[in-house]
Parts: sequence; C-alpha cells; structure tokens
Amino acid sequence: MAERTVEVGDGVRLRVTEEGSGRPVILAHGFPELAYSWRHQLPALAAEGYRAVAPDQRGYGGSSRPERVEDYDIHHLTGDLVALLDDLGEERAVFVGHDWGAMVVWNLALLHPERVAGVCGMSVPFVPRAQRPPTEIWREKLAGKFFYILHFQQPGVADAEMAEDPTLTMRGMLSGLVAGDGTRLIGADDGRGIVERLPQPESLPDWLTQEELDHYAAEFARTGFTGGINWYRNFDRNWERTPEVAGAHVTAPSFFLAGDADPVLRMTPPDRQAEYLDDLRGEILVEGAGHWVQQERPSEVNAALLGFLSAIDW
Repeated sequence: MAERTVEVGDGVRLRVTEEGSGRPVILAHGFPELAYSWRHQLPALAAEGYRAVAPDQRGYGGSSRPERVEDYDIHHLTGDLVALLDDLGEERAVFVGHDWGAMVVWNLALLHPERVAGVCGMSVPFVPRAQRPPTEIWREKLAGKFFYILHFQQPGVADAEMAEDPTLTMRGMLSGLVAGDGTRLIGADDGRGIVERLPQPESLPDWLTQEELDHYAAEFARTGFTGGINWYRNFDRNWERTPEVAGAHVTAPSFFLAGDADPVLRMTPPDRQAEYLDDLRGEILVEGAGHWVQQERPSEVNAALLGFLSAIDW
C-alpha cells in the first residue's frame, strides 16, 4: 500500500492510501474511523485488478481539519471525493461508503451522478431527504431522551468527552456497537455523556487486535474528534442546501451491505431504500456481524463487494 497527499481545494489536503491499478474504487470511511478501516479491502480489491483508494476524509487522521463547522457540509464532503477522482485522472469510479461514508456516497450519487459508475452503502441505507430539518424531527420524537446525534450538536461537549481518553473511547466504540448495545446511544437523559454509555468488555472482539486498537487511539489522540463530530453538526445545513434531492432516485447500480446485528439498522431500517434505488443489485446482511462489518467479516464483505463490482459495465 502506498500513501500520498491529494489537494482537494481551499487548502484542504487528504491523506490517501491506495493499492493496485485498474478501474478505481474509492472507499469512504465513517465515524470515528480512518482509511485504516479499509485495510482488509484494499489488498483484496487490488488483487482482482482494481485501483483501490481510501482517503482519511476531512477532519480525520492525516488529512486537513478545517476549523469552521460549515466546512464539513455535504457539498464539501462529496466535493472532496470528486476532487480525488479528478486527481486520479478518471471520469467515474465505484464509490463504497461505510457509516457516515455511506451517507456521503449516497449523496454523491445524487449530486454528481455523472461521476458514479456504481455505489455501495455499508451499514447506513439510503435515506430520502426529510420534509423538515432533521434535528427538529429528532428533538420532537426523542424529547426528554439522550440521543447521541443531538448530544453532538453541543459545541465542544462530546469533543472533550471522547478526547479525554481516546483508548477508552475507541475500545468502547469498536467493541460495543452490536445489537442490544445500540440502545446505549439512545436512552434516558440521566446526565451521562456518550463515552460513559459505551460498553467496555473485558477483552477485545476476536476481529480487533490490540495493535489495531492502538493505531486508532494514537491517531485520535493526535487529532481529537472534533473534525468527525462536525459532520454531525451539519445535518440541518445539509438539508437546507440540498432541496434539489427531494424525492430524487439513485440511478447508478447500487448495493447495500450490513451486519444483521448492526444497531444502526434498528434506528434506520433499510426497508424503504429500494423505492429510491433504481438499479439495486442486492442487499446483504452478514449474519452475526455488528456495525464495523468490513473489519469484522472481511472475507464475506470482500466477496460480496467483488461480486457487485464484477457485474458493473463501466
């Protein structure tokens, strides 16, 4: 794997990890992750003749971390991936996104359809534009409850909680987001922050080594979590700035993959996405896998992803 830095505009640089040559597949991570989250996919895609490219997205790892919250809105996030595609000298790519990265690539397929040969969302299904600002809806539906996304709206609060002990934070995040534990992110408003709600099992899950956890912890100890949390602080701005996607359909070949024990599926079920995905090639739920599906079950994810890629005419 090779690392390099790509200029994407306005002084923002992305650190990019890539492997292989051939048709480009761009892998977009979520929160709180890194390009490192695709460490099992990069060599597998390269071995099958693809140019696999994974950036640390803005706010993360070795990439720029702009100070302004509005610099993390959906136009900046999708624009970064378009600029990365331009840097590769390619007109189109298949875009694969996990968690927040899935929301970015779904929106990319709506905002820049001419650049998308195919799109795969992992863990977060396609969600059509809401009729009202999202935080307004959540505050109404979850009045009197703790909800991590609303907690993230408070400037500096979750940032400080998560940065106090990055090892504890990342251990809880990576070890605990499986069905049954997802309710910890929605619950009684009892004064606890997000880190206090995360489970801390006695041992790491079998898919995560201490060295891998240490890598995440060291990166977030250096960068903090504010960049990633700022993505959440743009939910309403994203809604306000994308009226054109109301009712829009994804026309590119699409694919959805998640762990069947992912708590996100309880909060955001995928049962309606097929109405908006005009060329849906499949929906796969990996049995027993939680939220970090591409790290938890890489062989199954790689096989499914390669199957999707091989059927695209591009």
